[in-house]
Amino acid sequence: MEHFAAALSREESDSLASRIEAHFEQHGFGLWAVEIPDVTTFAGFIGLSVPSFEAPFTPCVEIGWRLACEYWGRGYATEGARAVLDFAFTELGIDEVVSFTVPGNLRSRRVMEKIGMVRSSADDFDHPVRSGGQPPRRHVLYRIARY
Repeated sequence: MEHFAAALSREESDSLASRIEAHFEQHGFGLWAVEIPDVTTFAGFIGLSVPSFEAPFTPCVEIGWRLACEYWGRGYATEGARAVLDFAFTELGIDEVVSFTVPGNLRSRRVMEKIGMVRSSADDFDHPVRSGGQPPRRHVLYRIARY
């Protein structure tokens, strides 16, 4: 949650879990829990989602990840994201997947680049969804087409 306004409260976390379950029911895919054998039963999540906001690139399918900080820098996000992209392209037949983050989130941007995603600065946008009435925040957009 380094690049978020604050960590989620228990209630917010439970609400997120409910939205993830509903997304699976609606779309047949979503954010999967990450288990690392012999390390932890839950390190965070990696998966696919359909953003609920409007932007020049929506509707779309987004790949995303959030791992606990003790699992950063070990290749777990990259490994999981590669598996998710393979699922998106081969099992779901999705033509393109996007990902986005704030410009300063260099860790996530490196993962995006390692999995073959490409950024075009012309696609950067102001993310309209912010908690607590905060103004939109600039995000960079990465894309990858089915391979």
